[in-house]
Amino acid sequence: MAETGTDIHKATQLLQQGELVAIPTETVYGLAGNALNAEAVAKIFVVKKRPQFDPLIIHIPSPDKLTMYTQNVPAMAMRLAEKFWPGPLTLVLEKKPMIPDLVTSGLSTVGVRCPNHPLTTSLLRALDFPLAAPSANPFGYVSPTTAAHVNEQLGNDLHYILDGGACRVGIESTIVGFENDVAVIYRIGGLSVEAIESVTGKAIIQPYSTSNPKAPGQLKSHYAPAKKLILGEMLDLLQKYPAHDTGLLTFTTDYNTPYQYILSRKGSLEEAAQNLFAALRSFDKMPVEIILAEPVPDTGIGQAINDRLRRAAAEKD
Repeated sequence: MAETGTDIHKATQLLQQGELVAIPTETVYGLAGNALNAEAVAKIFVVKKRPQFDPLIIHIPSPDKLTMYTQNVPAMAMRLAEKFWPGPLTLVLEKKPMIPDLVTSGLSTVGVRCPNHPLTTSLLRALDFPLAAPSANPFGYVSPTTAAHVNEQLGNDLHYILDGGACRVGIESTIVGFENDVAVIYRIGGLSVEAIESVTGKAIIQPYSTSNPKAPGQLKSHYAPAKKLILGEMLDLLQKYPAHDTGLLTFTTDYNTPYQYILSRKGSLEEAAQNLFAALRSFDKMPVEIILAEPVPDTGIGQAINDRLRRAAAEKD
């Protein structure tokens, strides 16, 4: 298992040596390596077992570093960065040549984010390179929201996990690109569509790609627990599936079963988002065959929760 702690100096040294370190953000934990070092980036793909056609996001310490690694940045992108960084927003922009093609899966664009977590901000400021950092879990599985989640699955492949506690948002960043002066949302995430459109005007939502995605997190089957998840209206699902071998994932309702996870008894979508991935993981340790899940209200961050539930329920190609 990997060593876990809050030693930024240790994390800095390992990253400078081309090693990988798990880092906390407000969204999920990331598996980080030097984004300018193709060998370090290759290790990320190997450890995650991630297909190389799925591009990575690079992380920077502050908005003023954006133009160090990207070029021809649209004014709309700058306005989004000014308003929402640091925060759960990734911008897909034209990359500068210093960004290895392996990071972008050969695309001319790169996803860039400025995370909102004090430990990782301090780490990024101590480095003279950005960090490529997809979620710190095996490809396609539920994203980690605590250091313990990372250690359970990738601990044997890492030297160090920077422990920043439980992630405050709990769902990956919203990814926004720009086509013909129009904002395109490639992944719904921790920043609501309404917030994006308050800056950009009406945006196109284009979240899925079965192959050759333009941004991370676009694959239809993703964020899935080991057990089959079925999404629908809970009362209908309970009529179809036997209670003895099912787990229930609900928003607020308690069905008085031992194998249930309630995302938010008080009906908070923000709390539900914080709990979602831990909830999905919990069912893999329960003696159930399938997970029955219901959607949450489809507003604000609820859109991102429902997106993750749909992808967890999607049949793998």
